[in-house]
Amino acid sequence: MSDRAIATIFFVLIIVLTLGITAWAARRNKDTAHHYVAGGEIKGWQNGLAISGDYLSAASFLGIAGSIALSGFSGFYLSIGFLVAYLVVLLLVAEPLRNLGKYTFADMLAARFNLRGVRSAAALSTIAISTFYMIAQMVGAGALIELLLGLPYVTSVVIIGVLMTIYIAAGGMVATTWIQIVKAVLLISGTLALSIAVLAQFNFNPIAIFNQVEAELGPEMVLPPPPEGLASGIDVVSLNLALVFGTAGLPHILMRFLTVPDAKTARNSIIVATWIIGLFYLMTPIMGYGAALLVGQDVIAEQNPAGNTAAPQLAGELGGPIFLAFISAVAFATIVAVVAGLVIAASSAFAHDFYTNVIRGGQASEQEQFRAARIAAVAVSLGAMLLAIFARDFNVAFLVALAFAVAASANVPTILFTIFWRRFNTAGAIAGILTGLISCIVLIILSPNILDVFPLANPAIISMPLGFAACYLGTILTGEAAEREMAEGKQISYDEIYVRANTGITRLEEELRTAAPAEEPRTT
Repeated sequence: MSDRAIATIFFVLIIVLTLGITAWAARRNKDTAHHYVAGGEIKGWQNGLAISGDYLSAASFLGIAGSIALSGFSGFYLSIGFLVAYLVVLLLVAEPLRNLGKYTFADMLAARFNLRGVRSAAALSTIAISTFYMIAQMVGAGALIELLLGLPYVTSVVIIGVLMTIYIAAGGMVATTWIQIVKAVLLISGTLALSIAVLAQFNFNPIAIFNQVEAELGPEMVLPPPPEGLASGIDVVSLNLALVFGTAGLPHILMRFLTVPDAKTARNSIIVATWIIGLFYLMTPIMGYGAALLVGQDVIAEQNPAGNTAAPQLAGELGGPIFLAFISAVAFATIVAVVAGLVIAASSAFAHDFYTNVIRGGQASEQEQFRAARIAAVAVSLGAMLLAIFARDFNVAFLVALAFAVAASANVPTILFTIFWRRFNTAGAIAGILTGLISCIVLIILSPNILDVFPLANPAIISMPLGFAACYLGTILTGEAAEREMAEGKQISYDEIYVRANTGITRLEEELRTAAPAEEPRTT
């Protein structure tokens, strides 16, 4: 059997498995609650696996391994930032978001600011971030399918887009969750197998790998590279700021906290996810350096200049066509799961936030919301496909880092001020989201990767403070307007938000509890 036939079999098996999950989930996807957040019925350990499946993207499996293989330790910065980010999520965001939100990131803001402008800004931010992230997955998928099946890059991207649309339109969040769970199990299994195969070449001594890399490829491959200048050093800091804080603003990750029944389960699911993600990132240097030594940097760069095929090439070198096909199928499942989460986040932002609550004023029927969500899923997939065709030669880890920068600049300041600042108001929320979003995208366009006008490749160190500053100034300069909003019922009091964010108890529940007659003591 030819190598291509073996690869095709593995890919078909992944597609059949995911379509089977979608068919099963479609029978349970009967209302908007199940479509958007799986009815809030996912268990903690299940959601932990699903978060891992949602978070460990093509950037993690393909991009970071390739970045380490071609550029050495500087690629490992990405792993560190991705992992540390979950401590921020655990400590600051997970429980308040679960207690304040309903279906989307915008619901959390709307719990305090009941105005259409906030929802519109939040929906725009969600769609922009999801699109950046989705382009990265599409680029990785195109390179992978082109390598294994010999299909043209454009055809490969279209196949992924069509599959994503089917998953979301039919199965919603139920299908997405279980596809992500299966993907997480496959990814950890595949990564562990590949790491063990690499370690076996060095007598299971990871230090020997680093020593050989230093001897053959130079000490700069295993040591933190000194900055080439002031701009280079600032760029490293900016990149890590984006990675550490951006996770707390990624819409498809934030939605996962709303799929569990309560805040305690949300916290437990983050702990499970952190262990899984940490285990994975410990193995990325082994895969990256193993590929550099056993496959060769020139061979990797010749196949894909950004290094996105380093992990599958390493599998082929160590285990032949069957192992190559298996690892590539795992990478394909990785892309499928992440893009599914991104599509449902973006389509939910349009259907639930913009269409239902802005255009229809909260009066859209269940059927209307379903139809809008499906139309949005198709539109988002088409847009991502078109953009991915033009981003073919970008490293997927770099593209994802840009999505993190936008999330850190537009969403994180607004989330933190909503939870922790009493004076924060509607104008501050809208100003923070739009300023962070627009400044970050403009600086990305001006960066060395596109127009080469702005010196930093990742703009988070500039755009994130701008987002915080806009939140602050927007609030301070419109203090009287905030008082009018409170009097008109357009803004909820901070005391109520504080209690609800930390306990999940709404004012109505508290009033019912205090109004209930005290139970008479029992006599024996």
